[in-house]
Amino acid sequence: MKNRIKDSFLYLLFSLIAFSVTFLISLMTKIDLVSYAVVISFLLQWTLFIPAYFFQTEKFYDISGSLNYILIIIYAYYNSYVKEGFHIGNLILSFLIIIWAVRLGTFLFFRIQKDGEDKRFRSIKPSPSKFFMTWTLQGTWVCLCSLCAVTAISSNNGIIINPLFYLGLFLFVLGFSIEVIADIQKSKFRKNIKNKNNFINSGLWAYSRHPNYLGEICLWTGISLICLSSLSDFQFVTLISPIFTYILLVHISGIRLLEEQAKKKWGHDRIYQEYIKNTPRLLF
Repeated sequence: MKNRIKDSFLYLLFSLIAFSVTFLISLMTKIDLVSYAVVISFLLQWTLFIPAYFFQTEKFYDISGSLNYILIIIYAYYNSYVKEGFHIGNLILSFLIIIWAVRLGTFLFFRIQKDGEDKRFRSIKPSPSKFFMTWTLQGTWVCLCSLCAVTAISSNNGIIINPLFYLGLFLFVLGFSIEVIADIQKSKFRKNIKNKNNFINSGLWAYSRHPNYLGEICLWTGISLICLSSLSDFQFVTLISPIFTYILLVHISGIRLLEEQAKKKWGHDRIYQEYIKNTPRLLF
């Protein structure tokens, strides 16, 4: 009982720290709209946690993250439009993030509808504090990744179109393409009944064990470059986006968990051992 209370306290403390750090970063931008966007994002996550816990379901967890991105980007773009009028750079960046969010959200939503559940949540859902922490973590992910975009869109000059903009656009298109192709290849692999209980090591997956995550990190790096010229002073702290994406996907919720599961399932397989040895986790 004492351990359960202690764990619950730690999970809730982590949630409070995650929100506080994210909100503090938003205050450093000295743009009120950015702070409002952070509050809106977390309120949405915490509100959706209630029916998710009540019905013990994670089936709308991923798509809610995508909707969160879309909501705060539209919020930022609309306010910039009202304040400054039409701005092509702001429109392009908003469009890029919305397209990414729609694609990823629908892909993950239909995948979990087909699979029936996300196994990572089996031990998390029964605990209100653990489950609440995961929804807070998603709010942190949405805010920290989109902060540079929301800040740049809301800045006095908006998104500045220059060589850095085009370099960032190239990286976004490259990363987005890698992520989409990798997801399509894995989906086709899983549909083939001959591949049941096997791991994918073909296509992009022959060059990277997690090409979808490589694409994700690449596209957010591109977004940061698009935003770079529009930032000033303490606003540069919002460029934490690709760093946070890397840490989250590699060390917290993505690769670490997937590779632990894969090791349990195929760790004894000689072919899998060779695949792990010869194929980089991301690119190197």
